[in-house]
This record gives sequence, C-alpha cells and structure tokens, in this order.
Amino acid sequence: MEYYLTAERLEEIKKELEILKTERRLEVAKRLKRAKELGDLSENSEYIEAREEQSRVERQIFEYEQMVKNTILITKPVENVDTIQIGSTFEVEKEGTKTKFTIVGSNEAKPEAGLISNESPLGKSFLGKRVGDKVSVKVPKGEVTYKITNIE
Repeated sequence: MEYYLTAERLEEIKKELEILKTERRLEVAKRLKRAKELGDLSENSEYIEAREEQSRVERQIFEYEQMVKNTILITKPVENVDTIQIGSTFEVEKEGTKTKFTIVGSNEAKPEAGLISNESPLGKSFLGKRVGDKVSVKVPKGEVTYKITNIE
C-alpha cells in the first residue's frame, strides 16, 4: 500500500514512531512487570490492560513503519501546471462563495481546513481538472457543482 504524505507529515510520523519505539515501549514494559508482580495473571486486570496497551503500541509501530517505508512524497506541482494534481492548491467557486482546497493523501486530510484526500469523492473529482472546469460531486443532499477559478 502506498501513502501520500507531505515531507512535514512524514517527519511527524518518524518522530511519533521514535517515541513509540522508545518511551512508549518502555512504559508498557514497566506496567507489565508491575502487573506480573501482583500474582495470578488470569484474573489480573492490570496485566490484561497492559497487554492490550502493548498490542496497541506494537500495532501503531507496525503501521507507522509501513507508512515510512511506502511513502510517496507530495510536493507542490512544478510551476505552470495547468491541471490539479496531488499537492495542488486551488480555488473553487460554489454559489458565489470561494473556497480554497489542497489535495493531500488520506492520512493528512482535514476537510475543515481545506485539506481534501485524493481518495475522497471530492478529491477524486478535482484531479486532472483545469481552471474554468465545472465539477459536479454527489453528496448526501444531492449534487454540488464547483467551478475551478485558480490553480496555484
């Protein structure tokens, strides 16, 4: 699986991964050791919770390692690019209201901040489009039409 990330997000993930591998693993190991010292493990809720936390930490480490290994860096498109691509920032108009979007990978999407995933229906519909194109997107309440006014 490929992950589309900006260089900034990739660095954040690398830092989080380092914390998980060092501090978090050590914390969980200490919890497990304390819980084992309490005796009977079959009825020891502290031990069961620590094992579950250990599983969560190891799963997150695995996921972040996969992301780091399989990242495709999102860069700003080269100047004079006239179509929307992953990494493009562009402006659209809908019913007289202008909105700015940037297409990012699904791991960085924050629609409320204008960061839309390349895998979302909205993001997919803008990819490859040009200034002046109209894009219709199906939404739960029907269909919304955007006109692309600018690509940065």
